[in-house]
Amino acid sequence: MNKILILATLLAAGAAKAQQPLTPELLWQLGMVSAETVTPDGQSVIYGVTYYDLKENKSERNLFKIPLSGGSAQQLTDNGGGESIVHIDKNNGNIIYLLKGQLWKLESGKTEPVQLSAFDGSLSNVSLSPDGEHILFSQEVSLQKVQSKDKYSDLDKSDAYIFDALNNRHWDTWFDGKFSHVFYASYHDGVIGEPIDIMSDEPHFTPQQPFGGAEDMIWSPDGKQIIYVCKKKFGTEYALSTNTDIYAYDLTSKQTTNLTDGMLGYDVSPSFNNNGKHLAWLSMAEDGYEADKNDIIVRDLHNDATHNLTKDWDETVSSYRWSSYGDKIWFTAPIAGTIQLFEISLGASLENTGKGQIKQLTNGDFDITDINGEHQGKLVLTRTDMNHAAELYILDLRSNKLQQLTTVNDALNASLAKSKVEKRVTKATDGKDLFSWIIYPPDFDPSKKYPTLLYCQGGPQSALSQFYSFRWNMQLIAAQGYIVVAPNRRGMPGHGVEWNKSISGDWGGQPIKDYLSAIDDVATESYVDKDRLGAVGASYGGYSVFMLAGVHENRFKTFIAHDGLFDMRSWYGTTEELFFANKELGGPYWGRNPAEGYNKFNPITYADQWDTPILIVQGGKDFRVGIEQGLGAFQLAQLKGIKSRLLYLPEENHWVLQPQNALVWQREFFTWLKETL
Repeated sequence: MNKILILATLLAAGAAKAQQPLTPELLWQLGMVSAETVTPDGQSVIYGVTYYDLKENKSERNLFKIPLSGGSAQQLTDNGGGESIVHIDKNNGNIIYLLKGQLWKLESGKTEPVQLSAFDGSLSNVSLSPDGEHILFSQEVSLQKVQSKDKYSDLDKSDAYIFDALNNRHWDTWFDGKFSHVFYASYHDGVIGEPIDIMSDEPHFTPQQPFGGAEDMIWSPDGKQIIYVCKKKFGTEYALSTNTDIYAYDLTSKQTTNLTDGMLGYDVSPSFNNNGKHLAWLSMAEDGYEADKNDIIVRDLHNDATHNLTKDWDETVSSYRWSSYGDKIWFTAPIAGTIQLFEISLGASLENTGKGQIKQLTNGDFDITDINGEHQGKLVLTRTDMNHAAELYILDLRSNKLQQLTTVNDALNASLAKSKVEKRVTKATDGKDLFSWIIYPPDFDPSKKYPTLLYCQGGPQSALSQFYSFRWNMQLIAAQGYIVVAPNRRGMPGHGVEWNKSISGDWGGQPIKDYLSAIDDVATESYVDKDRLGAVGASYGGYSVFMLAGVHENRFKTFIAHDGLFDMRSWYGTTEELFFANKELGGPYWGRNPAEGYNKFNPITYADQWDTPILIVQGGKDFRVGIEQGLGAFQLAQLKGIKSRLLYLPEENHWVLQPQNALVWQREFFTWLKETL
């Protein structure tokens, strides 16, 4: 019996009983659902489900298949690890998938897979050419000797790095002299020919996929070209720029062409329409601005004319997908505290495509997080809300009806008490409308008083929508008896481009005022205990907590800051993506007139005002916000005699990825709130 059926059986009886509040332990029983593809016959969708084994401190993802018309799911794999689909044979239904860096085949109607490849080294981002004759993949290539044992063969027990430029570390990994390159090879029934490195003539270049993997390495419809995303910069230049370009490599001529030359920001996620006549991609205009407006660009390959389909649309695009006929593009985008599905009709000509042809297809208090496939007027979508983890849904484009397809977590959800989630609009200090989500405890009684938390979102330009997180989980927090106030403060997408970009250079200004406006407004309600207010957040949210600790004027009784920025000067000197720091803070800290971010908007400036209990969480492998930030804030609190606690996670980066560490995080989070609020 598969895991979904086991879980459903165990929980079925409990569903009929009184509903229970969500706990951290119950949260980690949920399955993480993510779609793979619609089968070639259009009858089914294949998707993955990840379950976590807390005892073993690991996860396992397996593949399932479910008819698009609904019904029972069939488990396809049970290998351990995490499978991802590479190809489904449209003639016989055989599935080729990637597992632990190698290719496997599951023949239709059989249950035991066969390993196809035993490649020397691990394959990533694998895809087959349209004609099935070639395989495309990425693999690391060692090109530089930066480790001492590589540079000095007689010192093989040494442990040192030697760098001549920045980008010496990224996210959570020190640069070791290896670069990820794009390869292709002949392919026949699992036999891979001699790989060809299409970047071998560019030894200092490395293809970087800023927001993904396989979607940034694709075949042309005729299989004669490889289209890939690359930031062809190295070292310090790489750390200062977001200028990725899209390149076309011709298999016959062996020549590479830059398709986005002169486009200076992120250009990612290329894809062709069904007839191969148009190439689309996502594009940002400004180099160094990672949160710039994301537009959909389409190039007519017949005449090389390029068109920005969303230029006049006052929002930013998250993801997109061509329709099967190639006459429409569906895309997701933040809008008013949610992420919804939109449609662009290209019409008779691209020149006439513009704002008038953009139509919103879904609307509600939920997020559409991905567009997974299409068949005969129906779209497969991934949907979440603050009370439900991701499941697959079907959108009928004729009726606009949205219907749930997978039911991976339905049994457990039925046993859980749900939180009431409401919208609230507050007048900000500059008179503009400030939207917030208010999440109430499941048994909320307006005649009682509740401790209330201000949730500060990270990013700083990420959407605060109807997301469902396995760490910052609004349902989980509310289930412990807290009201949560989650404002869409300045800097968040979904409220117009100007609102989104206004945070740059103003981190500690209007956005912090927005937070205070939101909590002050909700605190006027009789059911809010004004003597038990707290503020919590991570990344920019952690920065916000550190700022609020110095300027809150006794509003809050407790704080929790995770991987927050505490001293902007030291942060600028240790973070690895300097393009982000330059854009958000206005440049470096040196010079006669350093930006306000290093003084007025620097949390350490207000150190003398700190007097409130604070829990500080810091990842040891967080190179985006280094350990000196959390350690410095904790040392300040301790030396001032403030009740404080440091949760240090030496093996975690900017996130908490290991299940047991995540459970420790949640237990310490709620223990701290019980002690201080």
